[in-house]
Amino acid sequence: MSASADAPRVVLGVSGGIAAYKACELLRRFTESGHEVTVVPTAAALHFVGEATWAALSGRPAATETWEDVHEVPHVRIGRQADLVVVAPATADLMAKAAHGLADDLLTNTLLTAGCPVVLAPAMHTEMWEHPATRENVATLRRRGVIVLEPAVGRLTGKDTGKGRLPEPAAIFDACRAVLRRGGPVPTDLAGRHVVISAGGTREPLDPVRFLGNRSSGKQGYALAVTAAARGARVTLLSANAELPDPAGVDVVHVSTALELREAALKAAEDADAVVMAAAVADFRPAEYATGKIKKVEGVEPAPVALVRNPDVLAELSAHRPRSGQLVVGFAAETDDVLANGRAKLARKGCDLLVVNEVGNGKAFGQDVNEAVVLGSDGSETPVPVGPKEALADVVWDLVAKRWEPGRN
Repeated sequence: MSASADAPRVVLGVSGGIAAYKACELLRRFTESGHEVTVVPTAAALHFVGEATWAALSGRPAATETWEDVHEVPHVRIGRQADLVVVAPATADLMAKAAHGLADDLLTNTLLTAGCPVVLAPAMHTEMWEHPATRENVATLRRRGVIVLEPAVGRLTGKDTGKGRLPEPAAIFDACRAVLRRGGPVPTDLAGRHVVISAGGTREPLDPVRFLGNRSSGKQGYALAVTAAARGARVTLLSANAELPDPAGVDVVHVSTALELREAALKAAEDADAVVMAAAVADFRPAEYATGKIKKVEGVEPAPVALVRNPDVLAELSAHRPRSGQLVVGFAAETDDVLANGRAKLARKGCDLLVVNEVGNGKAFGQDVNEAVVLGSDGSETPVPVGPKEALADVVWDLVAKRWEPGRN
């Protein structure tokens, strides 16, 4: 798909880390989806990927020197004209310069003059990411409204493994798309906040090969995580059997059963400003687990499966909040009397907001779109028309952020 005159203009900054080669895939995703991309590599980045590669993949000359085309003032023009600046990988050195306002090459000049949203995707060794200087630089950048994604955990240079790996290009692209989707400045109203989100559906094992589960894909919870990260939050995602790639900039905790989800949620909620329970949590689990596969016996009807109740995680989180001002958001998937059942559930669970949507007959589960009404404990109702699940996620965060405004809590 070729870029048009009104195509979003993206500056892809590349700093000097071994992960620079992954930026080629990120560039391909931008160009194939119709974005106009200017690549601004640092001198160190060109040791990993050459200028010709960037030009060939973007269809535009790479911008490498402050002193080229001086009459066009590139050190000011590139940042001013962009709709988004993303740096991937962003090294510790690059972030240190950005945090302190240094501008000794074209990329750091661009960061200093950009009037658009800026996304940094860090990549470095674990010790560098965890160093107090880097942590302070990241905090400074986030406080100023820069979106600094959390690095992934995995294989680093050589034999090292840990936190510091560049998030996958597809995940970085999704995060950038969430920023661009708003069509204007991205609110940083979640900056400095820790939000916990559950997604997917729990599975309650019956025997080694069978389980009781549900149809939740986790797409809505993942959309909540992506949009929260794009708005500056530190995000912990509790993923229950969702077969989706980990979102960029998000700490993902994988769980399976309702009991595992409860344990992870209570732990993560200890320092959370908001907890959003979008996962479909099983109400019941088998009373007994068969250690061997339950066999079919010809002519004999199977024994009934006895069930026991699972803990009500949403109600427990609402009733026992470890932090003053912590907000709890629940989801209610209903098949009939949607609003009536939703209001009753809101009162019963004790949460601040309840997202109520109708499921079944191809609605919600597994789809890329959703429609809902967000009920508030203050009696408010916010209808959200059919649209991308990211749009519903942004409405939820809008309502959460409003409740953090002075005088509301």
